[in-house]
Amino acid sequence: MKNFANKIIVITGAGSGMGRAYALEFARLGARLALNDYDPVGLAETVQLLESSAAPAVFSQAFDVGNREAMNAFAAAVQHELGNAHVIINNAGIGGGGQPVWAMSDNDYERTLQINFFGVVYGTRAFLPQLLANGEGAIVNVSSVFGLVGTPNASDYCAAKFAVRGFSESLMVELEESPISVHLVHPGGIRTNIAKGTPNGEAFTRKYLKTDPADVAREVIQCIRSGKQRIVLGHQSTQLWLASWALSLERRNRMLYRMLKSMLDPRQYDLVRRPTAESARPGTDNNEAARGTIESAIPTRSSPGKTATSGWTPASPATGTPTTRTRPA
Repeated sequence: MKNFANKIIVITGAGSGMGRAYALEFARLGARLALNDYDPVGLAETVQLLESSAAPAVFSQAFDVGNREAMNAFAAAVQHELGNAHVIINNAGIGGGGQPVWAMSDNDYERTLQINFFGVVYGTRAFLPQLLANGEGAIVNVSSVFGLVGTPNASDYCAAKFAVRGFSESLMVELEESPISVHLVHPGGIRTNIAKGTPNGEAFTRKYLKTDPADVAREVIQCIRSGKQRIVLGHQSTQLWLASWALSLERRNRMLYRMLKSMLDPRQYDLVRRPTAESARPGTDNNEAARGTIESAIPTRSSPGKTATSGWTPASPATGTPTTRTRPA
């Protein structure tokens, strides 16, 4: 697909960051936009920014992409309001629990996987029939550089992003003889609010999230035009991509641990750190009774006081009120 004028572009997570950047860039190209975000305020701000753009029509609806029924209803509404979609960008995502495995709750994992992985699955499946009906189209699924390498305090996030990678690579092969292109984006270090609300999120943002989202949006659009399927871009993303295949797993893990150790809470890692010669001496207080056992540290869904870090609850079928803005072509 080369020309996006008057084409219908669907973007999830358009209320801020990368999603907003995609919306503004496609609007500049004259596309008709269908936008989603969980946050109705952020979504409304994006729509307002588009008021003076070249986009001939903007349709928006606030809902949770992890809700399959809501996604299917959104696809039907887009088809009714604008017509069949040409491009679906499954961009919506959250930062994850930000804790080591033994400090996470079941809800943390379920929440992150539901939004970051199943949101991509639901969006792809809901809009693929529309793309096929048009006889052309593109699916853009956003993974992460954390879908290339596993990092500490991100097991839920990495699991979801690796799942997006596997899902998308399978889909690429399945659609090899179709008119639909599939693109897998591995952004790294993009200046967004993805780490907001996670432990050490502010420090992580200052140190690593440096790339302008607008630059990424333009590059992704160029890759849709050229047919490039794997898109790795952003601050330090190339280094991580190289490390994902050029280094042995053992060496890579040591490198990542050294790189990120300053952002890890040593109190949490004392629970699993192997005894040193000093701590192993008789009389040294290094036993699990003194430090707390792993079993007692692992929260479960029913653990009091340990629920999803941002107060997330399973999505309901209810969705936000859709809005549509059109202007003469």
